[in-house]
Amino acid sequence: MAVKIRLQRHGKKGKPFYWIVAADARSKRDGKYLEKIGTYDPNQKPASIDLDFDSALSWLDKGAQPTNTAKAILSYTGVLMKKHLNGGVKKGAFTEEEAKKKFDKWMKEKSAKVEKKIEDVKTALESNKKEARLKEEEYRKKKLEDAKAKDEAKAAEEAPAEEAPAEEAPAEEAPADEAKAAEEAPAEEAPADEAPADEDK
Repeated sequence: MAVKIRLQRHGKKGKPFYWIVAADARSKRDGKYLEKIGTYDPNQKPASIDLDFDSALSWLDKGAQPTNTAKAILSYTGVLMKKHLNGGVKKGAFTEEEAKKKFDKWMKEKSAKVEKKIEDVKTALESNKKEARLKEEEYRKKKLEDAKAKDEAKAAEEAPAEEAPAEEAPAEEAPADEAKAAEEAPAEEAPADEAPADEDK
């Protein structure tokens, strides 16, 4: 029976969550498996990997073949490195103590890289938050300025409307001038009435 170490999909649509399993190569992707050896969550940054190191190593020693993605995960966690060093010890290339030292050194370097990546992600998130806050503050300021400009424009429109009746006041004086002119007109006509009186003389 050919055994494969592969991912079994779980989780909801758009947010997958995977189990890392050792399963028969003939079984379905999400079907029956021999052993669950870990989990992989790609939704987090960086992706979360929880792996049973010894179990994964024992399956590799038994001849289980990992899929491409599972191989990348095993390489990332150091399982493939450990298997490689164990092979060197079996061949007599170096002692078990040397293999352990090499593995510890590799794990320290790897953990330093992972921590650096986590810090980079955190700093990126903080800078994005700062940029978002600055943009929000600019938007609020712009909105307040627009609101003030609108209020000033309304005040400017209302002020001339109130002053308009005062400007119309001279138009009301025009009838008074006409009344004066009408009063003066009969006085001017009076000499015309006197003319017939002169004729009688």
